[in-house]
Amino acid sequence: MEELMHYIWKHRLIPEMGLMTNDGRKIRVIDPGLHNTDAGPDFFNAKVEIDGTMWVGNVEMHVRASDWRRHGHDKDKAYDNVVLHVVQKDDAPTYTTAGELIPQMVLEVSPLFYDRYTDLTGSKEELPCSQKLPSIPSLVITEWIQALAFERLHDKVERLNRLSELTSGNREEVCYITLARTLGFGLNGDAMERLARATPLRLLHKHSDSLQQLEALLLGQAGLLGGTDSTDVYQRTLAREYAFLRNKFSLTPMEASSWRLFRIRPQSFPYRRIALLAQFVCGGFNLLRQIIETKDEEALRDLFHVELTGYWTNHYCFGAASAVSSQALSEASVNIVLINTVAPLLYAHAEATGDFDMSDRAIALLESLPPERNAVTRLFEQAGIICDDALTSQALIQLRRNYCETRKCIYCRIGHRLLAKAATTP
Repeated sequence: MEELMHYIWKHRLIPEMGLMTNDGRKIRVIDPGLHNTDAGPDFFNAKVEIDGTMWVGNVEMHVRASDWRRHGHDKDKAYDNVVLHVVQKDDAPTYTTAGELIPQMVLEVSPLFYDRYTDLTGSKEELPCSQKLPSIPSLVITEWIQALAFERLHDKVERLNRLSELTSGNREEVCYITLARTLGFGLNGDAMERLARATPLRLLHKHSDSLQQLEALLLGQAGLLGGTDSTDVYQRTLAREYAFLRNKFSLTPMEASSWRLFRIRPQSFPYRRIALLAQFVCGGFNLLRQIIETKDEEALRDLFHVELTGYWTNHYCFGAASAVSSQALSEASVNIVLINTVAPLLYAHAEATGDFDMSDRAIALLESLPPERNAVTRLFEQAGIICDDALTSQALIQLRRNYCETRKCIYCRIGHRLLAKAATTP
């Protein structure tokens, strides 16, 4: 309930007139203040007029007024600057550490607002607002999708920045880890990232002149080589190579159980994805520099039109040969790499260097790519939100994962539109 109170106060979904303290003084909210999600009062630097006197300070909210003392605020000087205590139930007076009485106000939550909120957040439907979406102005949806697309990009940039800190600012290493994760294509994304972190570029670059040694290192670190007694000659060769390198560099391989090997298409088997990662490292990994310097989209695509060689031209995994394409990635897979690796790296580099042209390149790239076709985009398209490009599909993924699945409807502009009117209805 406090969350709803915060929402109503923050968005000023309260009556303009008729607000009063519990002792009958008129209240006018000039500025609700800055919402604080950390320790301390709920809203900082609010401006509240009480009986004609302007008060500037903090606002604290509780369901019950007695929660003030229960939470120890009466002994905490951080709450001495509270100028208004907003509650649902006025069951006790509140005081500062010096014993001064704090003005208190009861905030009524509209029953219609509460019912609509619980209908949305308590719904078992995958998209609880789907039936009400037609009532939302198209401009609201369009602007929200644009904001979500940038929000998702910024989240990805934050992740890249954290990786940069972990790799001592080595942006090529960040690119390598990000590419590895993307090559996992969802099901094996976490495992591919773990593999890249466990097998850093500085180690791979010692053997970047030998594709076989790179494959031995990466497949061995992935835990996918098995022993040196395999009946497959190439697997046995790599296993012997890895055994030597493992001892030389004191390496610890991943568990083979880290990988999803069932219910995935053969072309998505991790063996070929790891062999592709080795191919990118062979000769030295400088993909980020290439991405930054390549301004034509077709030339960007060509960076990922890589053909596997040798053993992997007719194998999905170790064992019997199969009829496979030597082309490592389909056009649809290249699109996924451009969406999840190239665009975020361009945008992160733009933010780090202040290169606005490069940030425009990242957005233009996403706008030019076809949308991802998955359960998320299908869900929204069934509800009437058309997805025409990758920028929109990324926005819808952000909406689904960060708002719909977590039922943070009050933080969603669509949810806000549905709830705002109900909040002021008696």
